Amino acid sequence: MMAGAHEPVPAAETGLLIVDLQNDFLHPRGAYGRAGQGAEEIAALPARIAPLANRIRHAGGWIISTQFTLVPAKGGEPLISPHLKELRPFLTKGDFVPGGWGHQLVDELAPADLSVEKVAYSAFYMTRLEWVLRKCAIRKLLVCGIVTNGGVASTVRDAHVRDFDVTVLADGCAAFSRETHDTAIAALKPVCRVASIDDVSREFPG
Repeated sequence: MMAGAHEPVPAAETGLLIVDLQNDFLHPRGAYGRAGQGAEEIAALPARIAPLANRIRHAGGWIISTQFTLVPAKGGEPLISPHLKELRPFLTKGDFVPGGWGHQLVDELAPADLSVEKVAYSAFYMTRLEWVLRKCAIRKLLVCGIVTNGGVASTVRDAHVRDFDVTVLADGCAAFSRETHDTAIAALKPVCRVASIDDVSREFPG
């Protein structure tokens, strides 16, 4: 049974769900960095989230990383959805490939206790995420990562309909513009708790 909106959940049943903070998105030598794509708010996320991740580790909670993935097909050519190919024409063979450096969680937040490959916005869509959460008795999710209006929002909504206790970390997420981020956070308030990293950090022993 999932937790109610105000029911305390032990650290051992809580997971920091890090959405897509991968080298290919954030590192200057990653796929997006090489293409000159990025945003200061996105680049600042790992350093902002790392202290909370460490507090959760020390309290016995879980660090869960979702990894956006371009599945390689014949000859290693990636399977790219048409909408993504139109938005990000620079994506190519070797980008976001499973097991590759670019596919990995950024060093500042590694290691993750659980990692899940994803192929769409939501980390629940056609993945094993729900299965591993149930197996590990994780009932509460603290969601951070990128982008607020894409992977974060879709994952939060899917967690909500699966009756997980969900908090989105407003300053632990970012989009390619502040306006887009703010709009997405406002739209999530009816379906989850919205809190700051500092607010949530106080819920774990120092």
